[in-house]
Amino acid sequence: MVEQQGLTTVMTRQQAATDVVAWHGGQARTRAQFERDVAAWAWGCQAQPGQRMALYAEDTYTFAAALMGAWQANKTVVLPGDAQAQTVQRLAQAVDFNAADLPQGLRPEEGASPPPWPFRPLDLQRHCLVVQTSGSSGEPLDIDKQLSQLDAEVRTLEAAFGARLLDPALRVLTTVSHQHIYGLLFQVLWPLSRGRAFVAGRLDYPEAILAAMSQGPNVLVASPAHLKRFPDTLPWAQAQGRTQAIFSSGGPLLPEASHEVYRLTGLSPIEVYGSSETGGIAWRQRATHGDAWCPFAAVRLRQVEGLLEVASPNLPDDTPWLTSDLVRLHPDGRFELLGRADRIVKIEEKRVSLTALERTLLAQPGIGEAKVFPLPEADRVRLAAVVVLTEAGRQALTLQGKKTLTDGYKKALLQVVERVALPRRWRLVAALPVNAQGKVTESLLTQLFRPEQPPVQWLDRTPTQALAMLDIVPELAVFDGHFQDHPLVPGVAQLDWAIALGRECFSPKGAFSQVDQLKFQVPIFPGRQIQLHLQWDAVRSVLSFQFHSGELKHSGGKVTFHA
Repeated sequence: MVEQQGLTTVMTRQQAATDVVAWHGGQARTRAQFERDVAAWAWGCQAQPGQRMALYAEDTYTFAAALMGAWQANKTVVLPGDAQAQTVQRLAQAVDFNAADLPQGLRPEEGASPPPWPFRPLDLQRHCLVVQTSGSSGEPLDIDKQLSQLDAEVRTLEAAFGARLLDPALRVLTTVSHQHIYGLLFQVLWPLSRGRAFVAGRLDYPEAILAAMSQGPNVLVASPAHLKRFPDTLPWAQAQGRTQAIFSSGGPLLPEASHEVYRLTGLSPIEVYGSSETGGIAWRQRATHGDAWCPFAAVRLRQVEGLLEVASPNLPDDTPWLTSDLVRLHPDGRFELLGRADRIVKIEEKRVSLTALERTLLAQPGIGEAKVFPLPEADRVRLAAVVVLTEAGRQALTLQGKKTLTDGYKKALLQVVERVALPRRWRLVAALPVNAQGKVTESLLTQLFRPEQPPVQWLDRTPTQALAMLDIVPELAVFDGHFQDHPLVPGVAQLDWAIALGRECFSPKGAFSQVDQLKFQVPIFPGRQIQLHLQWDAVRSVLSFQFHSGELKHSGGKVTFHA
């Protein structure tokens, strides 16, 4: 039986050597093996000069062993949200050494048998880590977390939900990253503090999630981005009785997604509301609580000028934290979230509530999700809107076209803002972009507005042919992923440009049917100016195109349209 003593005694409590700590690649990692791996990390960390260690590991088991080893060696652990080059460069100024999957990262010799480590209880005040969170703007913020705060978090979670997770064979599954506070708590620290086994690996696709959920008993720790994409074509009933609970945090879970997961799995997701700064504040299950949130037992709340104020052992001191969340408190202590007060921007000296704009858009038929945010341009700031259409909305888009549809949305928005404050740029997308934490950030939304087509200068246009000069600027979105060190224009983008500009010139009737004689001969690189020659055969509804630079032919083909 595991002693229920929180995070300080994870490595010193009495536990059977054969108890399973994690499942890694289908294989059990036992307590004895975990102690050897933590010892190897502790010896390695102790040998490193300096106090601050940056830790990034794709594998959750490696991450857990490295974290516990670093704390045993009394190191402060810094958790970056990713291992991108810009992040690594920023870390170099803030840490003394890297670990695991970071460049020049410390990693114990695989298969080595380290000397036993004299495991000691951790100190609630001395041991700590730094969580780097992107926030809404995408700029990283460092948030210091003492072990006392993290210990309070896992004790709060156990008090609220532990009675649902009593099966000793239970496995913790996840779709989120342990590099962020949600995954760190739910996937690593809470299981370790209570002797529950976690599965070391993220589940990315619905098919993989269902397969794992069908091997019970288990609990799923998920992001809203994954839960809202549960397709009803999969046999979710086979997970019923095997999955004890589904958690959701890191962002809002739409009511429709919550209801759909409940219908498919028989489990109403347990939504946890909080932030990296405040820790967990409240929870709810929509099937039971509706829109109301239930504060955790250790959390004390007040309403200050409409805003939620939080006092909690999850905070670094006794000073209450005033959030930017507008709330309505219920007499029984529960509350509803009404939006954020800090989502007020000035457009042409007019104060505009982004929350009010989004709420108005969501009330329009055919819109499932909507985000409005300020998009800086050369000489001013304008608003941009990103909209996820429902099936009915996609049908309306096909029938009416984007301009007619967005004009209707603007007309609705004129009920809450003046014309000068209307969103000027629109993107209709299949899904909102999210980071590894499942959050929608302004930086991700901004990337949607990178130019998709190069600037075009028409040199000649007649009813049957046209010649255009295209400026292949490096900012084009098509260069993402093609390729990091040697970017080039992918062939599918060239075809798309030819069709789009052909439609602009000749207005062919009907839809794209087929492409023939398609050839890609010479790559197109950023910084070049190329010419596009178009020819239109109205009788056969065929558009011929060729990209060239002088005598150099890049690509060409023939596109057929049919009604």
